[in-house]
Amino acid sequence: MIHQGNAEAGRKLFFEAQRLACSQCHTVDSRGGKAGPDLFAIGDKFGRDELIQSILEPSATIAVGYSTTTIRTRSGDFFQGIIKEASEQGVGLMGADGKLVRIRTQDIDRQQTTDVSLMPEGLEASLSFEEFADLIAYLASLKAPQNTAVAYHGMPPVIPQLQTPVRLVPFIAPEHQFQHPVWFGPVPGLPDAFAIVEHESGKIWLIRKNGSDETKTLFLDTGKFIRGTRGLLGLVFHPNFAINRRYFYVKHLAEGGHFATHLFEGKASEDLGGDSGTPPREILKFDAVTNVHYGGGLAFGPDGCLYMSMGDSGPQGDPEGHAQNLSLPLGKIHRFDVDHPESGKLYSVPKDNPFVGAKGALPTIWSYGLREPWRISFDPVTGDLWAGDVGQDLYEEVDIIRRGENYGWNVYEGFERFSNKYRREGEHFVPPVFAYTRKYGQSVTGGFVYRGDRNSSFFGVYLFGDWQKNRLFALTQKDRVLDKVRQIGICPQQVVSFGRDNAGELYVVGYQGMIYKIELSATRFE
Repeated sequence: MIHQGNAEAGRKLFFEAQRLACSQCHTVDSRGGKAGPDLFAIGDKFGRDELIQSILEPSATIAVGYSTTTIRTRSGDFFQGIIKEASEQGVGLMGADGKLVRIRTQDIDRQQTTDVSLMPEGLEASLSFEEFADLIAYLASLKAPQNTAVAYHGMPPVIPQLQTPVRLVPFIAPEHQFQHPVWFGPVPGLPDAFAIVEHESGKIWLIRKNGSDETKTLFLDTGKFIRGTRGLLGLVFHPNFAINRRYFYVKHLAEGGHFATHLFEGKASEDLGGDSGTPPREILKFDAVTNVHYGGGLAFGPDGCLYMSMGDSGPQGDPEGHAQNLSLPLGKIHRFDVDHPESGKLYSVPKDNPFVGAKGALPTIWSYGLREPWRISFDPVTGDLWAGDVGQDLYEEVDIIRRGENYGWNVYEGFERFSNKYRREGEHFVPPVFAYTRKYGQSVTGGFVYRGDRNSSFFGVYLFGDWQKNRLFALTQKDRVLDKVRQIGICPQQVVSFGRDNAGELYVVGYQGMIYKIELSATRFE
């Protein structure tokens, strides 16, 4: 007989201190603050199978920001836990016992973060089959009440689905699939050539399509030049790449004693089909405090400047207020001029950047108050800069970014208040265009405004997706107020990025290796 489980019995097990002690590490009321992630609305995030798997194999899929860090002090003591605080002065670790231990930077001999969960394996061994089913039933019942999704115009409680979903057509041959690709786009000056960035391998590939023929060649192995890389995050070609510059820019996260995000400038060969062999030059380095929330977006604007997104770098909840601190690069969009370097740097700061000359502010900052802006893009018609900003516990959001504006994190998450700790009197917070709850996903991936076929109902519509649920969305807005949003399809793989070709047609990058072209002709945005 199948036992569906009793949620109330599972709730008692969850809070029973002598057996599972789940509540020692987890909250369920959206307050957080313990060693494990808050489980409010966990039933919206995951299905029963995923909940079961998370208990049977706790280290298989660790929530972002909850990897285990081990610190050895100079006196020989060892501490292990989740990073809850991180600053120049030291680190605060919280172990499974819920106690916070603060360790000064000068006392740290060695620090290592591993993809291992603090949650012990084998918890299910202490439960009967019926009790395990009860616990899963309770976790599955933890869903956001309808009234918590306040009826903001930009956060509708229901996102309708298109009657006919968009078609996703594999763009590359099966044998040419990639190892965790994170970026895809056309190579300027090379018709039917596309570059693909792989996350962990540090490789950039070239796919060339000529009719039915398709070739895959290595454009650049950054591992030959960049050491200690934890992952390539993005790529952008200079606007004059095909004319006289041949420059391209890559962003990556390095882990070599400490975490840092690097921006490199590379140069292509004269035929544009590969690297010139000249080692990439480091344009800048932004120090980080953890291995999460590093952003990933690079885009040249219509003004010719290079824009780069940076996440708050954690820990979870941004307890040090990085995103609101204008003296730090974290949680910001930055703007550089790479064509007119000055002062011994490979870039200059545009004089019209909003915080040039402001006391205590980094002059490269264009906008701030962002948590994890994963993918940014410009609308080539309006010039609007779009960003998908990954949320904390409850909401994902889509923003249109403008000069000098504050998008709220960590005072706001989506449309709702998160914390008052770093709220400043008189500060104006710009709300998102759109936000959605864990019912629909838990990690937004920014996309593009469609500017392909002018006769398409999707012309001028912003397409984006969700990493966790594989959903594809589309929305329209007016004056940054949501007009209409729809679910337009499901990707067979996790949606890590989007691409746009020279004709304005859009593509989805699946993290498991496939690139899909989005076919819009068989459906309507309505």
